Amino acid sequence: MSHPNKQKGTRAETDVVRYLQERGWKNAERRALKGTLDCGDISGVAEVCLEVKNQKAQELAGWVEELKVEIVNSKASTGAVIHKRKGKANVADWYATMPVNIYLDLLKEAGY
Repeated sequence: MSHPNKQKGTRAETDVVRYLQERGWKNAERRALKGTLDCGDISGVAEVCLEVKNQKAQELAGWVEELKVEIVNSKASTGAVIHKRKGKANVADWYATMPVNIYLDLLKEAGY
């Protein structure tokens, strides 16, 4: 990854952490890199694995496959890819993507 792309990713992760903290997840923080046993980008949000993406090309299939591995690595019960939306600086306007089975598990857990 080139230096400017790494900075872009770090900035997006920092924005997501700040957004989460402002909404009550005070323990949210950027996770240290773990190499081959990547556990996602954000920790401190219950048993949730969060992967953050800020890339021009939307590679949802690859991102979701990466998320599935990271959920296992982090021993999380669920997870999502949070990805920046073009032209939207506010994290509230970004997207959260997950496989349908994870979404349905969340609904079931919420009592629906």
